[in-house]
Amino acid sequence: MLLLTGDIGGTKTILRLVEADTKEKSFKTIKEEKYVSASFPDLVPTVEQFLGTGNQEKPESACFAIAGPVINNSSQLTNLSWDLDGKRLEQELNIDKVRLINDFAANSYGVLGLKDSELETLQVGEINNNAPIAVIGAGTGLGQGFLIPQEDSYQVFATEGGHSDFSPRNDLEFNLLKYLRSKLNTSHISVERVVSGQGIISIYQFLRDTNFTAESSDIGEQIRLWEQAIEKTIDPAAIISQGATNGDNLCLKTMTMFIEAYGAEAGNIALKLLSYGGMYIAGGIAAKNLSLMKNGDFLTAFQDKGRMTPLMERIPLHIVLNSEVGLLGAILYLLNN
Repeated sequence: MLLLTGDIGGTKTILRLVEADTKEKSFKTIKEEKYVSASFPDLVPTVEQFLGTGNQEKPESACFAIAGPVINNSSQLTNLSWDLDGKRLEQELNIDKVRLINDFAANSYGVLGLKDSELETLQVGEINNNAPIAVIGAGTGLGQGFLIPQEDSYQVFATEGGHSDFSPRNDLEFNLLKYLRSKLNTSHISVERVVSGQGIISIYQFLRDTNFTAESSDIGEQIRLWEQAIEKTIDPAAIISQGATNGDNLCLKTMTMFIEAYGAEAGNIALKLLSYGGMYIAGGIAAKNLSLMKNGDFLTAFQDKGRMTPLMERIPLHIVLNSEVGLLGAILYLLNN
């Protein structure tokens, strides 16, 4: 049978059509395409363009992983002006069953199907297959989810933990918090404001605007072109991370602050759940900045929980290298539901 899956984010939408064997729980990819989400007013025309107008057989079921809360099979995306409803999508796409799940529910399902080669282990730990698994991932936003073991499977839970409070751990992070409160004119600064692609930009702007260290003219010019909306194709977070790799001082400090905050938040989740089943770092940023993630700052911040540090050292910690783990999770969801 044909299954349609999608990973729907604020920046990009990835669609995949697969031929699935529901008895064997296996599948083969038929077609996959990536789209700029903001180029479409809704998911329907995106899917229609993907499927085309030929004689191709229609998929029987679809599952879309959504970057936002999903309630009663409907969702309004957090970072994109799409309002999606499963029933409407079934009718307009002429698909028998359309299921919407949170993107980090999809990521959580997906980690169950990963191969060892699709993981970079930062800490082996002491795995306990009867304990929870935790998943976090920074990209356009910050997703979080977890899995609870059942008799022969796992129950997956999505969360909106990325919108919980950013908790500074040192003077520089306290100053970052004050800077963001003033700049955004709000008392609530979520951890997503710091640990995400937008967070990388915010940290850079904070360090630049408070004269922490000199800004290079080339990188500064590109950032200003983006800030003034003169050049919309610029990806400032990518420019900053590349600058850090190349040894630019301001970019390197930005990425160090980001990675430490990322590790601390991953540690918060792992500590709350005691996720001895594993802590998985998904999202696009970690895999793209692997050398920076492996240099020790992430792991140090992850473990740094005072008297609880010995517990943190026992938790298996992995970076997910498969950038399409959400799509994999959507397929596994359809195969098992």
